[in-house]
Amino acid sequence: MPEGASRPRVTTCLWFDGRIDEAAALYTSLIPGSRILERSEYPPQEGEHPGGESVPEPGAPLVIEIELAGSPYMLLNGGPHFTLTEAASIAVTVEGQEEVDRLWDALTADGGAPSQCGWLRDRFGLSWQIIPSRLNELLAGPAAAAVNAEMLTQTKLDIARLEAAAL
Repeated sequence: MPEGASRPRVTTCLWFDGRIDEAAALYTSLIPGSRILERSEYPPQEGEHPGGESVPEPGAPLVIEIELAGSPYMLLNGGPHFTLTEAASIAVTVEGQEEVDRLWDALTADGGAPSQCGWLRDRFGLSWQIIPSRLNELLAGPAAAAVNAEMLTQTKLDIARLEAAAL
C-alpha cells in the first residue's frame, strides 16, 4: 500500500426489503458493544426503479451502517430483487447457556424460526448461528465425534447435553 494511502474498509452488506430501522435497532440492542453508525435515506425521485417497482418514499431508509461487537455491517433497503438465505449468516459465539437462550429467544420471536445445530432465522429472514464457546472446546477434545453427533440432533444448542455427550 502506498505511503499515506488509507486502508480499504471491508463491510458485509445485507440486502433487505424494508424494515431496516427495526432490524438495526434489534440487532444493536441484543449484541453487547454494538451501535448504529450512520443512516441514509432515499432522496426524492420520480418514476420506477429499473426493475419496475415504485420508488420508495423520500425519507425511507436506504442504508443503515451498524457495528455488532465491533464488526461492521451495512443494512441495505434494496427492495424485493434479492432475499436473504442461509448461505450467509451471522455467527455469534457466547458464554453460557443463559446467553444462548437470551439471543435465541429474542431472534426467533415475532416470526423467526429455529433451524438445526444452533442456526435460526430471525423475523427479517437473516440467518444466525448462536454458538456457545464451550462447543468449540468440546469439538477440540477427544470426544469430538460424540459431541458433533449430539449437536446434529439439536436446534438451539444445549451445553449440558453437549457436555454429557463428551463423557
